[in-house]
Order: sequence, then C-alpha cells, then structure tokens
Amino acid sequence: MSEDKKEIDEVSGVDTTGHEWDGIKELNNPMPRWWVYTFIVCVIWGFAYQFYYPSWPLINDFYHGAGGETQREKVHAELAVIAQERNQYAQRMATMDIAAIRNDSSLSIYAREGGEAAFGDNCAPCHGTGAAGFVGYPNLNDDEWIWGGSLDEIQTTINYGIRGVHEDTRLNDMPAFLRDELLERQEIDDLTTYVEGLTDSSIRSTSATQELFIDNCSTCHGEDGKGIREFGAPDLTDAISLYVTDRDSIVDIISYSRGGVMPSWNGRLDEATIKSLAIYVHTLGGGE
Repeated sequence: MSEDKKEIDEVSGVDTTGHEWDGIKELNNPMPRWWVYTFIVCVIWGFAYQFYYPSWPLINDFYHGAGGETQREKVHAELAVIAQERNQYAQRMATMDIAAIRNDSSLSIYAREGGEAAFGDNCAPCHGTGAAGFVGYPNLNDDEWIWGGSLDEIQTTINYGIRGVHEDTRLNDMPAFLRDELLERQEIDDLTTYVEGLTDSSIRSTSATQELFIDNCSTCHGEDGKGIREFGAPDLTDAISLYVTDRDSIVDIISYSRGGVMPSWNGRLDEATIKSLAIYVHTLGGGE
C-alpha cells in the first residue's frame, strides 16, 4: 500500500495492510527485527547441531554425528575405569582375612561403602534400610546377637544363612511344645509367666515354674535364660525381642515354635561382597 493510501486504524493508531475479512482489517504489525534474526540464527544452529552431534535414528543404529562422540560412550568409559578399580580391591579382599581388611584403611573404607550398597540391594527388604529389623527379623543395631556378632560370626551367618539349604547353614529348631504334645496347656501358661518374669521384676515366679523352665528350655536358653549362641537361642532376659513380647504371643511361640529363615549368600554373592557386608554390618553399632 502506498504512503498516500495508508489507512490508519482509529483504535490502535497502526496502519493496516489493506486486507479485510468480513469488516475486520489486518493491522500491519511485523515481527521485531531482533526476533527475526534470532529465529534465523536458531534455525541455522539447529541444522548444524544435528549434523555435528548424534541425532537421527537409523534402522539398526543412530547417526553418531560428525564429532563421533556421545555422552553414553563417556559414561561407559568412566564405568569401565571404576569397574577396574573395584576389581583390584575385590581381588585383594578375596585373598585376605576379614580382620586384615578392616585394619587396612583403604580397604576398610571400600568395604564399608560397598557393604552399604550391597546391604541395600540384598538385606534391606528384611532388616530394613537402617538395619533396625522388623518383627521376626533381627535388629542388627542391637548388641545382643542370636548367633554371635564378631566379624567372623557375622561372615559365617551371611555365607551360610539360617535354616537355609546350604549344608553348613546355621540350624536349630525350637520344639512346638503344645503341637508336639510335650507340655499341657497349663504348663505352657506357667512357662509363659516365668518367661515374662525374666524381663519384668514385678512378676514373681515359683520354684515349680523355674523347674519347668530348666527341664524344657535351659538346654538351649541356659538356666539363667540368657541364651546360648552356639544353638542360636535368644537371650530371654533382653527387653528387645525378635518377636513381640505380649503374653498371647509368648504362649503362641512356646506352643507352636518359631523358626525364621535367612538365605545363604555363598555362591550368590562373591567373596569380596560378603566380606564387605560383614564389615558394614559389624560397624552398624551392634558388632562385637
């Protein structure tokens, strides 16, 4: 539209392009020059980017770009270096005694960090991420250990499990005194009272209930009820119990027994990982 024929819109004060549809006129508002130039630069940059860097998918691969370098390749290279370093540590740990590993500053740090990762992957579902355990799953932060809490004992437990399928698994079964008809209901009630009295001084036991405990339970739990680790018998005088400690639960345990199962990790985890797990568990606070 020539200058002398420009039509100015009365509302906006902007000249029109001369286009009109159903009485609606188009205003002449072109994009700012800086925006147009920026757009052109971005388009050019986009074409250059997809040529130089990986971009288009192909039938069996993808276009690797003129530079031939990808972040995936960088990650793989870094992971390969890390794996090589880990392999060196693992090879050293496989030939060393677990106590020697703990006394080696660099290996000890590696073992604790690797053990923590392995614990989260393999042990946390039962013992919890903080190793505090659940009902029926031991609290690994507690210093009362059913099968012993030294480095070697923890390693043995991890290796062979509890009541598992490995031929060297830790094994001891508690009798089901009611189900197996070893005791009468009243005798079980009397035993329950005696067991409650081991952690509650307000409950008085009689010589008869004590004799009942000694005759049936002391072989594994000891005459003082403090447990015998060689048999995996818990300390009944400990306020922290593997199972709940209300009277009905104690009656149920004596009547029908309990026997938790822990898998054997020997053959499922490599030796270095098992040693790392043992060292990590030992440092949680309950290790002896």
